[in-house]
Amino acid sequence: MRKITVFTDGASRGNPGDAGIGIVFIDESGGVVKEISDYIGQTTNNIAEYTALIRALNEAIEMNCDEIDIITDSELMVKQIKGEYQVKNEGIKNLYKQVQDLLKEFKSYSITHVRREQNKRADELANRGIDEALDEEEIEL
Repeated sequence: MRKITVFTDGASRGNPGDAGIGIVFIDESGGVVKEISDYIGQTTNNIAEYTALIRALNEAIEMNCDEIDIITDSELMVKQIKGEYQVKNEGIKNLYKQVQDLLKEFKSYSITHVRREQNKRADELANRGIDEALDEEEIEL
């Protein structure tokens, strides 16, 4: 696969709180290739957003994609990656560096901020990751 579009989202309930990531991979013909929904533990919303992006980039590399269009509803993350905002938070600096290193693996990339309504499926998957983890926790009790 040459080019992929990826919708990413991170969610945190409590900020910090229980957090999840959601990712949707769309091929050049507009078809969904893969979806990821995962629980990532207790963290902040911004860290969840970066974690979702890192996972998406790693998956795209494994899928042998050389061009990637990233779509997310995290305006902060987009502006940081584009160099419009500095990364001041110590917890995000390492994640930001990981993203920058992973982006070098692609011939080209774009990252676009959209409103939450335009990122609905990734948001649903991020929240599903949290819900499924909390449901499992209740069963274990």
